[in-house]
Amino acid sequence: MRVTNIVHILGFLQIFLAVSLLLPLPFSLYYGGGDHNAFLISAGITIVVGFIAFRSTKLSGEVRAREGFAIVTLGWVSFSLFGCLPFLISGQIPSFTDAFFETMSGFTTTGATILPDIERLPHGILFWRSFTHWLGGMGIIVLSLAILPFLGVGGMQLFKAEVPGPVPDKLKPRVTETAKILWGVYMGISGIETLLLLIGGMDLFEALCHTFGTMATGGFSTKNASIGHYDSAYIEYVITFFMLAAGTSFALHYRALRGEVRAYLRSHEFRLFLGLLAGATLLIGGGLFLHHEGALEPAFRMAVFQVASILTTTGYGTADFERWSVTAQMILFGFMFIGGCAGSTGGGMKVARLLVLVNFGRVEVKRLLHPRGVIPIRIGETVVPRDVAMNILGFLVLMLLLFFAGVLAFSLLGYDWITSFGAIAATLGNIGPGFGMVGPTDNYAHVPILGKWM
Repeated sequence: MRVTNIVHILGFLQIFLAVSLLLPLPFSLYYGGGDHNAFLISAGITIVVGFIAFRSTKLSGEVRAREGFAIVTLGWVSFSLFGCLPFLISGQIPSFTDAFFETMSGFTTTGATILPDIERLPHGILFWRSFTHWLGGMGIIVLSLAILPFLGVGGMQLFKAEVPGPVPDKLKPRVTETAKILWGVYMGISGIETLLLLIGGMDLFEALCHTFGTMATGGFSTKNASIGHYDSAYIEYVITFFMLAAGTSFALHYRALRGEVRAYLRSHEFRLFLGLLAGATLLIGGGLFLHHEGALEPAFRMAVFQVASILTTTGYGTADFERWSVTAQMILFGFMFIGGCAGSTGGGMKVARLLVLVNFGRVEVKRLLHPRGVIPIRIGETVVPRDVAMNILGFLVLMLLLFFAGVLAFSLLGYDWITSFGAIAATLGNIGPGFGMVGPTDNYAHVPILGKWM
């Protein structure tokens, strides 16, 4: 790997981050939270470091595959390292471990928090906390590809390393054009949601923060009770719709905007995504109606909101799902591993990989019965190359190994199995709230330092 290429591009990303750190200033000054100096100092430190890294190095040829993965990985780390400065400098989160945890949780759109009382934070800090979601949601690297033309040289390696699907979906021949389209759709849908939340009674600050959390499938709220604070059916349905939009491939949204509305129906992944949502909503909603709520609409609304929140890995909450039936909790736990569609802002394994694995398993059973048969792996009319299916199988094995190793390590800190399973599943899948002591009504403040870094 050529270190100069990595440092050069990371330097540019730091300059971009420094500019982003100035965006909370209007809210900080308007609400008089006294946190504006923290953002000015943080932006100053970040831009100096970024400028030195950017100017002291030069790109040398195309970015290679290894360099692409290094840039993406170190990009998340460096953004979280400098992005946590406002929390530290303002004194709102004085512990470096806690500040880094909260920032990494924001940029990776996990939504796990160490804050026991969110509403005590000044508005500037809250805006930045939610804005980290929005930046990380579509991908910082994808954004850099859109606004920095020279990254088009070897930009495909960064695109492959960042876009979370089995195969990157290029909408245009040039990667930079694809990145611009994806971010354009992302910004447009975000604007529509903000407007609808304003109509629902939120002020601009709350509407923006909750849009950031929804479109990025992050889940940070400005309220301790999350979306349940508003007790509004309208707001819950609006956020449910946009959680599903964010969990759907943005390539499908782009094609729909170009008049190909049937692209949604032709997508086997999207149909499975909706099928999982509908099936889980009927099962959980029916159970709530019979045993808890006693009214059809509230039971349906509560079920579809929470199922959408977990399936898309958003993590918003309107109810304590740990009080629901064991069946409902098992469904939600399983959904933590699936996540949204490939090319969405959702976390998890992705529905596309699940679809390929199911068909791969079906084909392998047929091969046992017909050893000499030539049986391709198909998703509709599309033939999936065997090496792609094997890569996905390897991805699943690695994910499960990380999960069980994480559960074992977390349990050594003294936590019970339910909490250990819930915490690792919720953070590995970028959901946020888990089960047990990190459930929907709890947080990660009690986790010891080693556990937070884990």
